[in-house]
Amino acid sequence: MNREERVLNTIKRKNIDFLPSQITFSDRTRLDDLAKVMGFDNGDEVEDYLQNHIKLTYSTCDMPLFNRNNIDLMKEVERMGFAKVDLENGVVYDGWGVGVEMFSDGIFPCFHPLQNNDKKLVEKWMPSDLSKDFLDSTDEEAIKKYKAPDPNKKGNFHFAEKDIKEYSGDFLVVPSGYCGIYERAYFLMGFEEFMTNLALNPTLIGDLLDKITDYKIEIAKGFIKAGIKIGHTGDDLGTQLGTMFSKQTFQKILKPRIARLWKTYKDAGLPVMFHSCGNVTEFLPDLIEIGLDVLEPVQPVMDLSYIKKEFGKDLTFWGGIDTQKILPYGTPEEVRKLASDTIKILGKGGGYIIATAQEVMKDVPLDNVKALVETIISERERAL
Repeated sequence: MNREERVLNTIKRKNIDFLPSQITFSDRTRLDDLAKVMGFDNGDEVEDYLQNHIKLTYSTCDMPLFNRNNIDLMKEVERMGFAKVDLENGVVYDGWGVGVEMFSDGIFPCFHPLQNNDKKLVEKWMPSDLSKDFLDSTDEEAIKKYKAPDPNKKGNFHFAEKDIKEYSGDFLVVPSGYCGIYERAYFLMGFEEFMTNLALNPTLIGDLLDKITDYKIEIAKGFIKAGIKIGHTGDDLGTQLGTMFSKQTFQKILKPRIARLWKTYKDAGLPVMFHSCGNVTEFLPDLIEIGLDVLEPVQPVMDLSYIKKEFGKDLTFWGGIDTQKILPYGTPEEVRKLASDTIKILGKGGGYIIATAQEVMKDVPLDNVKALVETIISERERAL
């Protein structure tokens, strides 16, 4: 059984030999340091030992968000016409006109074209084929005039097609849907402006969300044509304490648009994976209703035992191992117990992709990373 089959069988509740796992590091250069601690020669040997199951791939338009600190790659994406790179100020502008800090650990949009209508800046740094009709307009007019980039622009599936050809059939290649429908909207507008307009002018916001949804449906069709075997979308719907929106707002504004996007994957016979940080327990019944198969990542701000009991028959959970408290600050023994307990709770009966609740950050001691990795390897077979 290869890794792709193991993940898909986990989702479909078919027999597997052991639970799939995925450990992602925010700083991949630490793999070589981890290798020394674990007795390997190099980071590649650690990768082999980890036996990660998933490879993420991206549309070219999204590459600046997730590979922003790779200067050579950003220059290549710029030559392809999907970005503009401002190395002097450390900002890359994607195909939507959003400026993102290049050398940060997370995604930090620092230029919102529907908020900062600086004509000179836009003309200098926006991709040449991005319509500038929204400039010199009021905020409301700008939102109405703004046009999404062409999802079928030549080269937009270049990297996805390459990754599918190279990795599919061994790894499960997951087409990134991060920066989803509402996140893309607030990247364009700024978070405060988006939330204010959502409350005061929901029809206007709905028009923008529809443009984004239409774009993402075309991207989904392109991924399907390229041969992906699972759909993926993402919007952070939760905070540490609860949901980002009221249930009424979610059901009225976001749920129908997410459903329309997921239908594209479902009509192709593919399972759907959804990324959301935070506590989204309240939204799980709605998400299941419109076709959710995999929740990524599961964060322990949710009651893991409860969601496994209530929704485990419908959902596969990815994540769960806390990255905020014990992993960075506990002892290796505490990390082993944390990982083991989480795997036993979420892995019972299958339907679980073993992973941390977020990427393993640079503040996690290497001895704790070692304890985490060794526990996952030892527990993933006997947890079933």
